[in-house]
Amino acid sequence: MPLYEHVFIARQDISGAQAEGLVEQFTGILTENGGSVVGHEYWGLRPMAYKINKNRKGHYAMMRIDAPAEAMKEMERQQRLNDNIMRIVSFKVDAHEEGQSQMMQGKAARDERRNARPRRDDAPATDAPKTETPAAETATEAKE
Repeated sequence: MPLYEHVFIARQDISGAQAEGLVEQFTGILTENGGSVVGHEYWGLRPMAYKINKNRKGHYAMMRIDAPAEAMKEMERQQRLNDNIMRIVSFKVDAHEEGQSQMMQGKAARDERRNARPRRDDAPATDAPKTETPAAETATEAKE
């Protein structure tokens, strides 16, 4: 069977749990039509580059699918009819990538950098006041 990667964007006013429920709903449609979902990722509520249907943000989800073309057509038809789905895109791939997608890897790397960076609160406190040298002393040192 052909392999696909499918991404959809759901409206911002639904909850994250409802967005995950949409993934399960579309997984059921695929299994009824002879396909299977190899894996899925919920990318979270993300800002969009431009407004879509008066929405500035959307819930992004990606599904790795192993299904016949008829099953994909039926799932995409159901998504176009669903009012919560704003955009969909499907890519036919030769093989699914192992591990996380680039979107999730980028998020993990940002979290690592954020945790590795020292915070201002963690900086060592210096109780010793800074001493300034009087101008007269520096002038005599410069003549010598």
